[in-house]
Parts: sequence; structure tokens; C-alpha cells
Amino acid sequence: MNAKMDANDACDLRFGQVGIACVRVRRVDAAALCDELERRVRAAPQMFARAAVVLDLSHLPALPDDGAVDALLEAVRSAGMLPVGLAYGTSETEALAKRMGLPLIAKFRAAYEPAAAAAGAPAAAVEPAAQIQREPILSAPAPGSMQGTLHHAGSVRSGQQVYARDRDLIVTGAVANGAEVIADGNIHIYGSLRGRAMAGAQGDGKARIFVSDFRAELVAIAGQYRVFEQIPRDLDGQSVQCWLEGDKLLIARL
Repeated sequence: MNAKMDANDACDLRFGQVGIACVRVRRVDAAALCDELERRVRAAPQMFARAAVVLDLSHLPALPDDGAVDALLEAVRSAGMLPVGLAYGTSETEALAKRMGLPLIAKFRAAYEPAAAAAGAPAAAVEPAAQIQREPILSAPAPGSMQGTLHHAGSVRSGQQVYARDRDLIVTGAVANGAEVIADGNIHIYGSLRGRAMAGAQGDGKARIFVSDFRAELVAIAGQYRVFEQIPRDLDGQSVQCWLEGDKLLIARL
């Protein structure tokens, strides 16, 4: 049954894609979580301050009780972010979300699967309390494999986000402050990068970022990122490439 629109209706209700960060909790420690997220906010306030986040509890050995989850949510708020829901999980997670009055958001189910494949890797002696991953709000149609290139003609405006799923991305204009460009493959920007560029979004450590005029807020490859409050003088305004060596993100002039 289709509802007829009326000019006197109090509101319109539509479903769309939104940019949300996912905080994957690695251990139940509200104080450590708050400290860690505060560091992220201080390092990149334009990216994380008052960012909408989903709390992912699926990688904990056991689901925390309601009091512990409430403390984690308050830690996120205290750090300067805004928790808006819980990530997918078991039926117990769904029941928890209902008790907490929060939505259960299933969109993040595949976000960490590439990392989960490395289950045999040795764990660090002290793991961080959380990891953050952002979800794109604009996505290109998936071609089914890493092939072809998405061409974005012109500039990417502040607040806009462009995602090249399963392919490389070419931007022929500038990427403004507060804008994001994301690709599962490489990123080529033939203009000024003043916002954020994230290549290898599904874990491809061989992806690279090429920029004609480097003035970035943040660059990331396969989850490894660097933020810039001040661009190093030898890179400011230069043509650069970014790549990974191990888990270290390197940037050099072209």
C-alpha cells in the first residue's frame, strides 16, 4: 500500500546512506576506550569530533552486561563522539540493543572480514581498546571484481563522500576540506587534496594514493592512516604518492 503525500504532513520519512564511524571494541575498559577515542579526536577533530559512531561488540569474548555497555557508551560521549547504535551480532546483541533503546545496524557486518582472515597472526601484548572504521555514504555500483576505474569529474565538495567500490578512483578536480574520497583500489587526484583520501578500503595493502597538490587532512591505506594538523614543508603543495611498507604509511614527492 502506498501512502499518499500530503502538503500538511508533519514530516517526510526516507531511508538513505549516511556516513557513520564504527568503533570495534576489543576489551571492556571504559576508561581506556575514552582515552583512546579522545586521542583520535584531538589528532583529527574535523574527522572525529561529534562523529556519529556505531559500537561493535562482536569481537569481545562475551557480550558485556547492560551496565558495562552503558559505561562504554558514556565513554564514547565523553571522548566527543556520538553513539547512535550497536553493530550486528547475535540474538543477544539484538536483545541488548532493544534494552538500551538503540538501533541494531547490520551494515557493518562485512567491514572487518579482511582483517578477520588473519586469525593466525600473533596478538599484540596490549591491544588497543577499540578500532575505528568509517562507512562510505556514496558508493559506485560494484563491478564484481577489482577492475575498471571510477572517474569523478570535477571537485568533491565539503561534506561529500565518493566511494569507488572494487575499483580504482580518479578525481579530476579538487577534494575540499571536509570531503572524503575512498577506493578499494588506488586513488589518483589530479587537483588539490585538502580533505581525506582512503585507498585499499577493503584491506588491499598494495593500494597507493597519488596527489597532484598535497594539502590533506588525512590519508589512509588499508586502515593505516596519518593525519596532518600541519603538512610537512617538503610535502605541502607538492605532487606526492602514498604507500604502505609493512604497517607504516609512507609519503614521498613524485
